[in-house]
Amino acid sequence: MSLERIIAALMCSVGYNRTPKGSALDFVGSHILSVDQFERSDIDRLFAVADDMIPYARRSRITRVLRGAILSNMFFEPSTRTRVSFGCAFNLLGGDVRETTEVKWSALAKGESLYDTARVLSGYSDVIVMRHPEEGSVAEFAAASRVPVLNGGDGANEHPSQALLDLYTVRRELGGRRRGMDGLRIAVIGDLRYGRAVHSLLKLLALFDDISIHLVSPPGLEAPADITAALRRRGHTVEVFHRLEDGIHHVDILYVTRTQEERFESQEEADRYRGLFRVNQEIYTEHCEPNTVIMHPLPRDSRDEAQELDDDLIANPNLAIFRQTDNGVLVRMALFAMVLDVADEVHNHSSPVTWYTAKRTPPKSRGRERL
Repeated sequence: MSLERIIAALMCSVGYNRTPKGSALDFVGSHILSVDQFERSDIDRLFAVADDMIPYARRSRITRVLRGAILSNMFFEPSTRTRVSFGCAFNLLGGDVRETTEVKWSALAKGESLYDTARVLSGYSDVIVMRHPEEGSVAEFAAASRVPVLNGGDGANEHPSQALLDLYTVRRELGGRRRGMDGLRIAVIGDLRYGRAVHSLLKLLALFDDISIHLVSPPGLEAPADITAALRRRGHTVEVFHRLEDGIHHVDILYVTRTQEERFESQEEADRYRGLFRVNQEIYTEHCEPNTVIMHPLPRDSRDEAQELDDDLIANPNLAIFRQTDNGVLVRMALFAMVLDVADEVHNHSSPVTWYTAKRTPPKSRGRERL
């Protein structure tokens, strides 16, 4: 895709219903394509709505506020958590989900343009979530869509909903320790060059105050220079490390990522980086402060030659990766509720759960596994 086409799509679509920089985002009817749309006040509003979704995600209550609405989940790149959690989030609000999971099963394989696909599918849908391997493709699609489009990941560019759920997880984990986001100390570890979730998260962190960021990666997989420069311009402390043990001291959060092997030119090149940075319980105990939270956007690579997060961390109560995935449903429910303008109506369309589910009364021993 040419740069001109990407810019044209962004001019049409990333203007959204956006007021001038520094003002609140009008979520209603807007595409959610980039974390660049958000100010800190927007995040606070979104997270307040996400908190309101807890009874429904926990199956304490049912809501049918989106009864009759249709989500088209269009995933032209492999996905488990993002695709299923977006679908679950929409179902939990009472809506219906239709899915396309591979290019070869779509009209794109017959040469149909993104423009034509967007015009057709937006006629069938009330909202669309799209993942595509090419950077800027989701914005191009959104420019032709007649309904809101949410970016489920576009190449190595961005993954806004993942970054939002990651930030929401950080807030909840620190909140349990009576800490706020300002003054956060975080180590971001692994493939920082191609990790789109990392790119989006770092952009969101820039909105807060006095953040200390350790960027820990092998040489050649450093975070993009424009992102680190923007963090420094905002007054944040950014340090770059090429040894794992040097970069994980004195932080509140370890945010570990896998090698994004699908972004490399060859498997051989990707294999050079696999397994270089591996966090296990021994390394954690020796180099991290007590209660340092461990996060990962998943999937983690659990093959023997990789193991960026070792299986021996599963018993560590500070491993938050599954609390993270639970939080993804809350944040995506909130995005749908705000974009489709039902956030204030959710409770008015609720009723008791009529089937058995342990999620209604989680055991006290699992208190750390909170939503």
